[in-house]
Amino acid sequence: MSTRLFRLHVNGAVREVEASESATLLDVLRGPLALVGTKANCLEAECGVCTVLLDGRAVTSCLVLAAQCEDREVVTIEGLAEAGEPHPLQSAFLEHGAVQCGYCIPGMIMTAAGLLREKHDPDDEEIREAMAGTLCRCTGYGKIVAAIKAAARNMRQGR
Repeated sequence: MSTRLFRLHVNGAVREVEASESATLLDVLRGPLALVGTKANCLEAECGVCTVLLDGRAVTSCLVLAAQCEDREVVTIEGLAEAGEPHPLQSAFLEHGAVQCGYCIPGMIMTAAGLLREKHDPDDEEIREAMAGTLCRCTGYGKIVAAIKAAARNMRQGR
């Protein structure tokens, strides 16, 4: 299988990795870059656990080819915190008990981060619609919605 060198901007750093032409972004993140916070599950964009930000928009990394990400900005759950401080979404998920088994949480948080980049004050329906593609088997989503609303409020207030 043919490989090539990919130049990716991941979590604020330029990274060069060698991978197959058909490698997905998920393959490269979890493989050569060892960023295992992005989870692998269905590999068909059905569950959302592999969600990352690509140029600020939430995408399922299992369907995006690494080649499509060259010289674009990729942010994973590992890169969401700033200056060693958790992102407001990470803090709100903990404070509101929205973290249960934890497997879907990186995808949930990255999906929510994409939403909050576009909408600074989403209502419950907008949050539920945005989160519909990220599945959680442990919860009824009430705490997740509350956490996202709290994070949005904290972000608007500069916290």
